[in-house]
Amino acid sequence: MEKLTNKEEEIMQILWKLEKAFVKEVMEEIKDDKPHYNTLSTIIRNLEEKGYVSYNAFGKTHQYYPIVKMEDYRKKFMNTAIETYFNNSYKNMVSFFAKEEKISAEELREILAMIEKKQ
Repeated sequence: MEKLTNKEEEIMQILWKLEKAFVKEVMEEIKDDKPHYNTLSTIIRNLEEKGYVSYNAFGKTHQYYPIVKMEDYRKKFMNTAIETYFNNSYKNMVSFFAKEEKISAEELREILAMIEKKQ
């Protein structure tokens, strides 16, 4: 599974949300920095070439849909990020977010409760 560019990830987020969409519908979902229609179409075709999306043809137009699940993508690249930036340590990752005040003590207690329930 190939890493996506930031713009490709943004487009995939939209496709995961919509489940099926024409380029025009994807364009409507982009909030900031809207690309030109042809640029967006090229990005989506690149996603197809990378194996992330497929399409149903309706004449000359295509309705695109994701073939890679969001959860599969998230697992792959979260594992890579943890390995690369946190020395393959979830403890290092959680402590980083705690130091950056991105996670509260209450959220940590909830996570601990989830872990304890699985044991």
